[in-house]
Amino acid sequence: MVKPKRTDGEPRATDFVESLDRGLRLLRAFGQSTAPMSLSEIARAADLPRATARRILFTLQHGGYVRCDGKLFALTAHVLTLAGSFLRSNQIVAVLQPVLDAIAVAAQEISSLAVLDGDDVVFVARGSPTRIFSGGLEIGYRLPSFCTSVGRAMLGRLGDAELKQRLAAMRREPLTPQTVIDPKRLFASIVADRERGYSLVDREAEPHFRSISVPVHRYDNVIVGAINIGAHVDRVPARELVDRFLPLLRQGAADVQDKLL
Repeated sequence: MVKPKRTDGEPRATDFVESLDRGLRLLRAFGQSTAPMSLSEIARAADLPRATARRILFTLQHGGYVRCDGKLFALTAHVLTLAGSFLRSNQIVAVLQPVLDAIAVAAQEISSLAVLDGDDVVFVARGSPTRIFSGGLEIGYRLPSFCTSVGRAMLGRLGDAELKQRLAAMRREPLTPQTVIDPKRLFASIVADRERGYSLVDREAEPHFRSISVPVHRYDNVIVGAINIGAHVDRVPARELVDRFLPLLRQGAADVQDKLL
């Protein structure tokens, strides 16, 4: 008798593809170096046996994702097709991009959209009045969630008990002299931000840089991202972030809520 197929979507132990997991781990290992890497360096960075890394690299090279000069390996631009698939298929990016562009023009500052990925935030869309993106803040840029305005705006979606647990468990290392790492102080800040509907972080994630963010809610009021405007501290005072930029962000987030499913 043929067993009925499972229809509940629950994964089984046999559903896990270890070779794919290893291949993805190896791709991520390239991010640990800005220069081409040897087979031994890649295997060590990915925590894989050398023979396994070699087979995966050959497969990736065959698919056009990796190139080799005979000794050193490097990623090719073809890997960007993977990120491109995410950006093209992600509804929040498609809906927010024109909003970010409008905010950036009105504020004459760069406006960004970020989503949570584990304990990090990842910037997935950006609007600029000049269409020239500043270095270090490109699409895919990652920062710890606890010390960023977008991160704190999104962490506010958690209940108090879950938020305390999340903050205590996450890795909290100072990125600047102003970075707050005490979980009790972070909890109080995020709760306060949740109540006022925005987060302002001053020089905690990057020196000489402050930003303000509001959460982005979908149709059922669940927070699915955050949009922000940031500026150099010598150019834009904190008060201006609240007085001039916050209304633009709030209006942008409100305009898209009923469009996000």
